[in-house]
Amino acid sequence: MPSRDGAIARALSFFDDGGYAALLSRLVAIPSTSQEPEGAPALTRYLEEGLKDWVERLGFRATIHPNPVAGFGPILTAERIEDPARPTILLYGHGDTVRGLDDQWRDGLKPWTLTDEGDRWYGRGSADNKGQHAINLAALEAVLAERGRLGFNVKLVIETAEERGSTGLRDFVAAQREALAADALIASDGPRVEPGLPTIATGTRGTFHFDLAVNLREGGVHSGHWGGLTRDPAVILSHAIASIIDRNGRILVRDWLPRGGLPEGVRQVLAGCPLGGGEGAATIDAGWGEPGLTPAEKIYGWCSFIVLAMTSGRPENPVNAVAPSARAHCQIRYTVDVDPQRFAPALRAHLDAAGFPEVAIEKAGVRMPASRTAPDHPWVQWARASMERSLGKRVQVIPNSSGGLPGDVFVDHLGVPLVWIPHSYSGCKQHGPDEHLLKATARDGIAAFAGLWWDLGEAGTPARR
Repeated sequence: MPSRDGAIARALSFFDDGGYAALLSRLVAIPSTSQEPEGAPALTRYLEEGLKDWVERLGFRATIHPNPVAGFGPILTAERIEDPARPTILLYGHGDTVRGLDDQWRDGLKPWTLTDEGDRWYGRGSADNKGQHAINLAALEAVLAERGRLGFNVKLVIETAEERGSTGLRDFVAAQREALAADALIASDGPRVEPGLPTIATGTRGTFHFDLAVNLREGGVHSGHWGGLTRDPAVILSHAIASIIDRNGRILVRDWLPRGGLPEGVRQVLAGCPLGGGEGAATIDAGWGEPGLTPAEKIYGWCSFIVLAMTSGRPENPVNAVAPSARAHCQIRYTVDVDPQRFAPALRAHLDAAGFPEVAIEKAGVRMPASRTAPDHPWVQWARASMERSLGKRVQVIPNSSGGLPGDVFVDHLGVPLVWIPHSYSGCKQHGPDEHLLKATARDGIAAFAGLWWDLGEAGTPARR
């Protein structure tokens, strides 16, 4: 008789016998970077050759759509509708990657070749996000093979512009609101809180970017004749940044932060939550950030300020001159507990009060909005129970992941709760050289999703919306 255990066993057999590695190898081999113009043909190829044929064999009706914004990658949608009276799940992923950075990978590794080494698979997209959505689809295939049907409905969205801010996705989902209607989004991207601890994130932090610019004169002036007499824009900019954040990483523009401090609901769900593990643990600096918060609270429940780039003069070829200008590109990672519309006005007031009227704020705006579903939402708790049954271990729920994902698009236009179930970890090097996927974490993922897909076809799912 078909059974839940049988479905999970099928998924694990596919994983253990090399089927998943072969699948991932084929997907990684398609150089679908969205960050280089020459990668554009591979974006369509990934959707056509990597996914469309596969999901159509699984009984989906699939379509590849042009991006509504010219110059950005296409979007694949697919659906398998068995019974409109049963739950409908929206499964999301992205087939584009960051640049390959071919010359920066260590000897023996190449971005577009999957390399099996020890406890991990190396390759661009192995963790972000090809390996993750491939796990979910492979698990679904195992349930189909075991049961002969799903017992619920699935709609699939795979975009190819996520690494360029998911440009076009919001317009596309808005236009396809009825076609994409679902009861919940269950998808995978980003890292677990620790490699060995299964995780559910119910949202993501947003990103707000801006430049700080000090422009004092048309050109540089001789450092011998004018040094000590004329203002140095780099010094002014450095002091302005020091007024925004202190030596130990505490944000001094307090209007950027959740009013009233860390929300109690966030504090409760993060109580006892570990952070790091693996290679990522080495980059956690004790004492950096907001005093009184745990590491998990800092990154999953608070805001951070980062200087992404800063220049004055010509660092690659310095000359003996006081530079005419200085510029820093800055980022705020924020949660739904703050209003990003107040970031720029609060900063302007802060800089003026601190004596920096000449520091301009330019190009300020949200790149990716924050999103969150309540951690105690019925779909979140249902998914947690299913995963714990499949894996036999605790699942950590966090109010939002530390990075950015387009969850807001699906909340705003489809009204779905968010259940992000990551299959990676923070040390996977997903945006740099030597990106990799941990085998043990991936194996957990395929077992967890086989259980989830099976349980969706049974009684006891949350009420339909």
